[in-house]
Amino acid sequence: MKNQNILVSKRDGSKEPINLEKIHRVITWAAEGLENVSVSEVELRSHIQFYDGITTSDIHETIVKSAADLISENAPDYQHLSARLAIFHLRKKAFDRFTPPALFEHVNKMVGSGHYDKQIITDYSKQDIDELDLYLDHNRDLTFSYAAVKQLEGKYLVQNRVTGKIYESPQFIYMLIPMCLFAHYPVENRLQYVKDFYDASSLFKLSLPTPIMSGVRTPTRQFSSCVLIESGDSLDSINATSSAIVKYVSQRAGIGVNIGRLRALGSEIRGGEAYHTGLIPFIKHFQTAVKSCSQGGVRGGAATLFYPLWHLEVESLLVLKNNRGVEENRARHLDYGVQFNKLMYQRMIEGGDITLFSPSDVPGLYDAFFEDQVEFERLYKIYEVDDSIRKKKVKAIDLFTIVAQERAQTGRIYIQNVDHCNTHSPFDPSKAPVRQSNLCLEIALPTAPMNSIDDPEGEIALCTLSAFNLGAIENLEELESLSNLVVRALDSLLDYQDYPVEAARRSSMGRRTLGVGVTNMAYYLAKNHVKYSDGSANGLMHRTFEAIQFNLLKASNNLAKEQGVCGDYADTNYAKGLLPIDTYKKELDEVCNEPLHLDWEGLRSEIKEHGLRNSTLTALMPCETSSQITNSTNGTEPPRGYVSVKASKDGILKQVVPGFKELRDQYELLWQIPNNKGYIQLVGVMQKFVDQAISSNTNYDPARFNEDKVPIKLVLQDLLYAYKMGLKTLYYHNTRDGASDTQEDDDCAGGACKL
Repeated sequence: MKNQNILVSKRDGSKEPINLEKIHRVITWAAEGLENVSVSEVELRSHIQFYDGITTSDIHETIVKSAADLISENAPDYQHLSARLAIFHLRKKAFDRFTPPALFEHVNKMVGSGHYDKQIITDYSKQDIDELDLYLDHNRDLTFSYAAVKQLEGKYLVQNRVTGKIYESPQFIYMLIPMCLFAHYPVENRLQYVKDFYDASSLFKLSLPTPIMSGVRTPTRQFSSCVLIESGDSLDSINATSSAIVKYVSQRAGIGVNIGRLRALGSEIRGGEAYHTGLIPFIKHFQTAVKSCSQGGVRGGAATLFYPLWHLEVESLLVLKNNRGVEENRARHLDYGVQFNKLMYQRMIEGGDITLFSPSDVPGLYDAFFEDQVEFERLYKIYEVDDSIRKKKVKAIDLFTIVAQERAQTGRIYIQNVDHCNTHSPFDPSKAPVRQSNLCLEIALPTAPMNSIDDPEGEIALCTLSAFNLGAIENLEELESLSNLVVRALDSLLDYQDYPVEAARRSSMGRRTLGVGVTNMAYYLAKNHVKYSDGSANGLMHRTFEAIQFNLLKASNNLAKEQGVCGDYADTNYAKGLLPIDTYKKELDEVCNEPLHLDWEGLRSEIKEHGLRNSTLTALMPCETSSQITNSTNGTEPPRGYVSVKASKDGILKQVVPGFKELRDQYELLWQIPNNKGYIQLVGVMQKFVDQAISSNTNYDPARFNEDKVPIKLVLQDLLYAYKMGLKTLYYHNTRDGASDTQEDDDCAGGACKL
């Protein structure tokens, strides 16, 4: 055979004939127990790509890629064949052998080389580490899909990003994370917590975000996925905001920036000594800050900027991402969140006007927009008829139409309903109003502007994320123990990590905010034979999210009994005896009449007596990357196809939906869903219990409409329906473009909050 004459280049520079029998044995091993895969087909595809002088490493890469190219609906198990081959190759690169080293040996070596936190060695004895090594199961590496292994290689495994040298294999990640997070626990029970968390994460019942997976165990200690920064209306505050952006972008976080306080173009400065240049120059300044640092050497940072619909410059702000126009009046490398409340929607429904103001000209209006809806409406109507105040009237329908058009054209004009964010909130808006969201629109936390980077009065909100893999949970009773684990781990992380900015440290210590979400919801619905579109899933999701929020609150309450409430607990509605079931949008009962099944009054009593360790517990993030690690469907989203094809920096990654062979006919694919109504209802049901927000999308297939054009009226109807169902935020507007349903794995457009 021609290939037998090929010489392989060894690492030491020597050459030897290619060993096809060895290659055959490895592929045969990887195919064991899998259905409808062909060892000879993989060999054939690989052999034709071999060449004289090929390196051992390139042979491995070629075999892995040849197997991955065969992943399809007809042969889904190639995703596991290629994954096993990739793990084989990965371990060879990391350890020069297939069998990983002992845990103690590995940790010592990695601490010595500066890749692991030296505290691991000081916190645990050799006896402890050896006990955990016996528990560690490296065979779990062989349960990954191909997309998971490539994401682990690309983003999570500790490595030299210049040379590409990998230093660890996946199971070490899953063991070392809880070792770091539970190190301070009492000796008598900490190893059990470590083992339990190891099982929950390595068996994919819990999904962990990028900053935790890539960072916990290393000397770098910043693991919050989402950072919310509010700018005040002064140069000092703008500069402090910019400095904070740079610090957190460099730490791999996704950024949300509130710019709504900034005065409008032409406003007086220093009593008329100068006039204001408006928001756009400062938005460009923030854009430069966001893009100034690469994230792990992979890409620039990303941010979403927030402002109210009634801002005097709103017509210019709404088109900042638009491809028309010149660079001077565009800032296309950021995303934008437009803020609404009930009065804005009412003006549109009634055919009225929206009056635009500069926040600097209308005392109290900006704060009331978030803190007190009755007061906002009172002040707004007074200022509308005050002739001494600069203003502009715009037909509400015209303004809403611009929002809908720009949202449709760019996909990335997002919606925040600030009244829902404050009336159905874990925070008392009179004490700690929510004035913005984050990069991906699932976080809703209080912030306060800084006048300097070390301003003790400023508040930068951070949120630490994780998710339950609904598809891996056998029953809702499992949520009690999983909630206990995840709350304890994430709460420990708040003390374990470093804080580059004092305003963030103070906020984190005071509020101790967590955001536990879900992933694999589409598989969960398919497994339970219910659909997104027809209301059949509403009761199931009500029961599920009732159990999630209840058990997380219970876990935080138990932790408060041990370690005390968070410092700013008095700012929460929980401190007043309120629970999410008290404040949700009651219109939701029209579409879901499922009763409550758990003892909320008993829980209320416990919270009244002992409080909570954490101000927030839930937030539903997109889960773009981590869903690939756990072989799940993304977050709460329906899949676009049975085989998702995601473009990442590591190439095209194919992933087959879980349970495909048995449940193919039960899945409801994205473009099979006739409209957004059923999905919006489901998000509303989840939002009833979720204390922060939900990163939810609207989706439109132009082929369903006359002249292949989505009616703007329909987009507006969906915005209104989302408001009626109590949704706090809307993220992407997805339009089917007729091309393949390849998805960019953009990691929340460059940030980490896609979990």
